[in-house]
Amino acid sequence: MSETVVHVLRHGEVHNPDGILYGRLPGFRLSELGVQMAKAAAQALADKTVVHVVASPLERAQQTAEPIAGHFGLPVGVDERLIESANWFEGKKVSPGDGSFRDPRNWWVLRDPLTPSWGEAYQAIAERMFAALHAARIAAEGREAVLVSHQLPIWTLRRYVERKRLWHDPRKRQCGLASLTSFHFDGAKIAGIGYSEPAAHLIAMSATARTAKGA
Repeated sequence: MSETVVHVLRHGEVHNPDGILYGRLPGFRLSELGVQMAKAAAQALADKTVVHVVASPLERAQQTAEPIAGHFGLPVGVDERLIESANWFEGKKVSPGDGSFRDPRNWWVLRDPLTPSWGEAYQAIAERMFAALHAARIAAEGREAVLVSHQLPIWTLRRYVERKRLWHDPRKRQCGLASLTSFHFDGAKIAGIGYSEPAAHLIAMSATARTAKGA
């Protein structure tokens, strides 16, 4: 049986001048640099056998998928399972020095870092992402698919597949802007995982990468 590959792509940089954790909020589009990142990802996939492109319903993910789908003459599908994780701090500034973590009124939200208490459970994220991954594998049997999602869901999926504990240090995630985490299947079994950053030359210019507010 021929190999099937499902590439899980993180969206590009988002226009976020106020530096908030935007999560699932509507209206957050790619920045101009983010558009270039999406094009870089499309270029990296240009010689692949992509037959299926699906993205999170959030605007930044749909935008990132468009140049890939356009290259292969495919529509951009929507899969709710690829959406960003829910987070209690959505709409707030949460970087060091912004005050949200030091405010005693928020401490109850931070009581359990393992589940976590401030948002969607890691296990729930892993299960929905794993289901979306296998749906794409079936749709692209013997060829390649692209799923566009968000940093935490992608990283949680990878740790789940690698049988690692799901709670982790966010600073150590290997999931850069417009990066590809590629799952290689032998039949229905995952035979390997690859990682690449086709937009690495643009990430150095990214305000999101410097402040770590991107999702």
